[in-house]
Amino acid sequence: MPFRATVLTLYPEMFPGPLGHSLAGRALREERWAIDLVQIRDFATDRHRSVDDTPAGGGAGMVLRADVVAAALDSVADARPVVAMTPRGRPLTQPRVRALAAGGGVTILCGRFEGFDERLFEGRDIEEVAIGDYVLSGGEMGALVLLDACVRLLPGVMGAASSGDEESFESGLLEYPHYTRPVTWEGRTIPEVLRSGDHARIAAWRKSMAETDTRLRRPDLWERHEGARVQPPSGARRTKD
Repeated sequence: MPFRATVLTLYPEMFPGPLGHSLAGRALREERWAIDLVQIRDFATDRHRSVDDTPAGGGAGMVLRADVVAAALDSVADARPVVAMTPRGRPLTQPRVRALAAGGGVTILCGRFEGFDERLFEGRDIEEVAIGDYVLSGGEMGALVLLDACVRLLPGVMGAASSGDEESFESGLLEYPHYTRPVTWEGRTIPEVLRSGDHARIAAWRKSMAETDTRLRRPDLWERHEGARVQPPSGARRTKD
């Protein structure tokens, strides 16, 4: 069975969008993954096909109704995890992406307006996920990001099975910098170590650069990385001083 994504959205015409091109697009045509689209508005019950209403307690904007969204979600209920794209969710991480990619697929809820009625999360098993500390017009762009991150990890999608092993976040660090020909460009030369042919030196340089860049650019990642390194192995016994 290929990896299958179901996206619940008010704008199904936004899909597959960029996922129809490059690696993801080729994998879609090769049926390594599939996408189903559900129009949330189809589950509205009034003659105006309303999916939202004014926020309880007052305030600007509109809120997606729990009853309408839940009906749409229930129509596709299965064993796949359900993810809602919302800035109130937990940050999406590479380990979570790997876990989703290793499963049979995912169901994604795309929010709009001021977001979802909170009772939806109380009444259904839904994981709230954010792709960054900013607000978009809707969850569709986040869904595209999530799916692209998953699809590229599926077997046979990337050219080599090891292509993603040393990328940013895989080891808890940012990836080391890359260079290619020409050797010299605008007076800037590829570091000598990368032209040395000494694989041990190259590996040490790359590790050092990954650590340095992470420490300077993402101190939050560096702190977690350092914390993970000093943690005792699982099951290890602590000795008294």
